[in-house]
Amino acid sequence: MSSMFLTPRAFRAVGITTIAAVYFLILVGGIVRASGAGMGCPDWPKCFGQWIPPTHESQLPENYQEIYAHRGYADTTFNVVKTWTEYVNRLIGVTIGFLIFLTLIFSFAYTRTDKVVPVLSFISFLLVGFQGWLGAVVVASNLTPYLITLHMIVALVLVALLIYAIARSQRDQLAAIETKSRPALMPLLIIVLALSLVQVVLGTRVREHVDELAVRSANRAYWMESLGIGFYIHRSFSIVMLALNAAAAAVIWKNGGASTLLSRCALALLGLIAIEIATGAIMYYFAIPPILQPVHLVLASLVFGLQFFMILAYRYGCATALLKNTAAGTSARAV
Repeated sequence: MSSMFLTPRAFRAVGITTIAAVYFLILVGGIVRASGAGMGCPDWPKCFGQWIPPTHESQLPENYQEIYAHRGYADTTFNVVKTWTEYVNRLIGVTIGFLIFLTLIFSFAYTRTDKVVPVLSFISFLLVGFQGWLGAVVVASNLTPYLITLHMIVALVLVALLIYAIARSQRDQLAAIETKSRPALMPLLIIVLALSLVQVVLGTRVREHVDELAVRSANRAYWMESLGIGFYIHRSFSIVMLALNAAAAAVIWKNGGASTLLSRCALALLGLIAIEIATGAIMYYFAIPPILQPVHLVLASLVFGLQFFMILAYRYGCATALLKNTAAGTSARAV
């Protein structure tokens, strides 16, 4: 590719598109799980032995259920909606693989100015390959719960790496926007980020329990009665998360007003958490409507990504503020 196309602007555009695509894949993955389409394609990388899945059961061998039973997938029944839902999920995953490869290529624009950006892009490229392999393992294991949780955590790590690469490429601009130093803020932001990851894991564990209950009974009222202590820990933890994020926002607003980049991010963050809590409450009181499950998951992922971006923005801003204060102190001593 010609170097004339390898520009910082092109890298930003491709990188941001890739981040949006990863979030979209998280949404689609949530839809796949909520609709029970995770085994819509009982093999990998093909789907029912075909690169393009069938649209009708008549296109499969008459003994296809016996074939897949021998492979360890008992009770395999073709369902065109579930099959194509899972197939589209895989196509989006492949598309993201290409987008991350483009992100890596365009990151070469920073080879001379900041080698960390290409390195982060390369690690993201390797990680998306690992994520694809892990997806195959999840299918081969017949949706083993802990592997699904690991699959979700890897997706969040991928989001964080991409955000880091884009923010790193824009650190001078971020530093120029956000220059207020707030000593207590960084530890608080790191704590809420770590707790967000814990909350996501707790949420996936609750989802795994719901999946187990769904196997026993289709009665959603039964699910709600049998959620167990894990759900109540997850629910209570959301209030703790809201309080800690509100404390971080208070520190930001107290020292920087409402017009700074971090102030706007803090407002968006509290909004996302409030909506996430609302969707969680609706799911509880209305027997877990399937449409809200992927929405709840994406909101949690957005919260994590925004918190991580805020850490980076504050870090770069603090570095600039420190340099300015050091320079001012040196000038004063010289006078």
